[in-house]
Amino acid sequence: MGARDVIDVLVVDDHAVVRRGLSVYLESADGIRVVAEAANGREALERLRRLAVQRRLPQVVLMDVLMPEMDGISAIGAVVADFPDVRVVVLTSFGEIERVHAALRAGAAGYLLKDADPDEVAAAIRVAARGEVHLDPAVAGRLTRRLVGPPTGLDALTSRERTVLALVARGLSNRRIADELYISERTARTHVSHVLTKLQLSSRTQAALVAIREGLIPLPIR
Repeated sequence: MGARDVIDVLVVDDHAVVRRGLSVYLESADGIRVVAEAANGREALERLRRLAVQRRLPQVVLMDVLMPEMDGISAIGAVVADFPDVRVVVLTSFGEIERVHAALRAGAAGYLLKDADPDEVAAAIRVAARGEVHLDPAVAGRLTRRLVGPPTGLDALTSRERTVLALVARGLSNRRIADELYISERTARTHVSHVLTKLQLSSRTQAALVAIREGLIPLPIR
């Protein structure tokens, strides 16, 4: 395969082990070369600027969503604005529809979940390099269900209820939630009840786990 056929990739993830594992795999994939790594969106933009000066700008950035300094959604928009020829593929643990929408609106050329088969990651990079969009089958299914059916899970929550869910996950009581949102304790209790009902949960602990899993609040231990 000639040099022009090789797809150069920048890998962006705040976990060093994940970055290294992805880089090692992609280096072994046919026609893909990892030119740099970055730990967050801000670092990714710095890497791209240096590579642009060296005329080694990658065709594709493989990027996580939840990262310190600058998150993936913000970084996607910045990459698309500053480097319009570079395509961004999201690789994350979070498949919440609102997050998918945000990534696609920002200009992402793909959205994969981290339980994807390694070959699918390589395939998504190749698709993005061709100027097309690749979605994880699970994500595509959720988008389809969102279009044809009533919202479920976090998508069924109002903006206020999502805020309440995040506060529940932080361990706040109804009284403290009320104080935080400048509402009555009774209203806070009603919001919590609605959240549990819509998510089909029976306890605040379950709600907290959902909030962490969906990225509404960071993991307590990194």
